[in-house]
Amino acid sequence: MAKSVFIDGEAGTTGLQIGERLRRMPGVVVRSLDPQARRDRAARQAMMAEVDLVVLCLPDDAAREAADMVEGLGGAAPKLLDASTAHRVANGWAYGFAELAEGQAEEIAEAPRVANPGCYATGAIALLRPLVDAGIVPADHPIAINAVSGYSGGGKTMIADHERAGGPAFELYALSLNHKHLPEIERHAGLARRPIFVPSVGHFRQGMLVSIPLHLDTLPGRPTAREIGCTLVGHYDGTKQVQVRKTPVEQRLEAEPAAGSDVMELFVFENEAESQAVLVARLDNLGKGAAGAAVQNIGLMLGLEVTARTLAYATA
Repeated sequence: MAKSVFIDGEAGTTGLQIGERLRRMPGVVVRSLDPQARRDRAARQAMMAEVDLVVLCLPDDAAREAADMVEGLGGAAPKLLDASTAHRVANGWAYGFAELAEGQAEEIAEAPRVANPGCYATGAIALLRPLVDAGIVPADHPIAINAVSGYSGGGKTMIADHERAGGPAFELYALSLNHKHLPEIERHAGLARRPIFVPSVGHFRQGMLVSIPLHLDTLPGRPTAREIGCTLVGHYDGTKQVQVRKTPVEQRLEAEPAAGSDVMELFVFENEAESQAVLVARLDNLGKGAAGAAVQNIGLMLGLEVTARTLAYATA
């Protein structure tokens, strides 16, 4: 019997992407409200009671309110996946990064409530968590994270700014150093010291690069880039949606080739003579960084098989 899913906030960028993927997924029926009823609390709650799983694609405060609506259904409550920032470090919510650690996919499958990760956080945590767990990077080590994203993750105003004639070519933002993804990066990467995070937006629609520079001679045991790469390979061995790649010969990376993929690629670049390295995650901010991760989690929560959109250009 097909599983039913209701996307609360289906008209937004992430909601549209999730709906488009789910409608092609065998064994899933996407339920929708009439557009005029999407702000009707009673109509939304009635729909929630009729489905197997609800996806929240709402601003944080609205997501908290919607989660309370689901909880108010008691025994008729469906499973819940929240794509907002609201519950990513909240008690009682599983964190929806299936490759985070051993047993995480099983935790997501069994959880009634799952928080979908943030796009920047996905890249940063993917690079850091295996190294912290292995003791290569101490939990209290000072970490700086830089990232550039396509503008599609910035909401309607940012999309409009970039799609008008003469839109901005590149911009740094969140320079208060208080980006909303920081709490989940710190928590789920296993860090004991708040990292510095500097995000930016480029004049392209989709794709993301998250980079973390390291002075290897400041780390315990002075690890080599090869040791770091082997640790990442060992952590993600057997996973489909996180892949460790060889360093490109040209020693450069563009973000846009990740567009349309649900696969995240990890790279380790180094200057061996100077004992320096930079770790890079490349992903689609709307793929593994949002809708692709959501569908992966929905598949786990409903016991369905998910086929990821893969990289057409994928390197060895």
